[in-house]
Amino acid sequence: MSALVTNKLVKRFGGVLATDHVSLTVEPGELHAIIGPNGAGKSTLIGQLAGEIASDEGRIELFGADVTHVRTHLRAQMGLARTYQVTQLAKEFTALDNVLLAVNARAKHNFRFWGNAHDDVTSMQKATTALATVGMSAMHNATVGTLAHGEQRQLEIAMALATEPKLLLLDEPLAGMSQGESGAIVALLKSLKGRYPMLLVEHDMEAVFALADRVSVLVYGRVIATDTPDRIRENREVRAAYLGDAA
Repeated sequence: MSALVTNKLVKRFGGVLATDHVSLTVEPGELHAIIGPNGAGKSTLIGQLAGEIASDEGRIELFGADVTHVRTHLRAQMGLARTYQVTQLAKEFTALDNVLLAVNARAKHNFRFWGNAHDDVTSMQKATTALATVGMSAMHNATVGTLAHGEQRQLEIAMALATEPKLLLLDEPLAGMSQGESGAIVALLKSLKGRYPMLLVEHDMEAVFALADRVSVLVYGRVIATDTPDRIRENREVRAAYLGDAA
């Protein structure tokens, strides 16, 4: 069973067709990347998959279940976790507290103050394990606003992992990073490959071709090709529409 299937997914904004009958799959353990120029519809597609943007046509299946009209928080409870192009963090809180927020939101717990969350052994174990997975064991008590941009990206991935996801949607995790920071995130995503199916939207072509099992190319809301990274590099339509001489 595929982790994610979209069938002819459509979103219109007035006369603009933001996603044009998009059909794709993410298989168990696969890292599937989506690339495309600015305005191609990538962010709209991620929003549709997460349930933040209602689709006008088509179908979305998560592990065989039709979630086309399922609300965002229910998709999250089904195991869908996402990161954002712009980090969504509580910057006045510590790294650990941010991850605890994610853990308790996933578990549908309501806690009144941080002391309660810190005393919950299960929540703490999940949070500390997630931070260790992304290499942030020494930063539990660091205030998020003091962290470097790359560290904040790592933290957002830790928050996603702490929810015990079945599928990760990663929306430009390398955006705004230095070369060194990008290398750290690429290494992290490589370490996660095979453990989680992942749909990666990313502009960094070097990272995409290093990470992806398959790549879908989105142009003007339409998937013009889906193939292995090597074949995408060689695809004439892709080169003409997007990769150009850099391919």
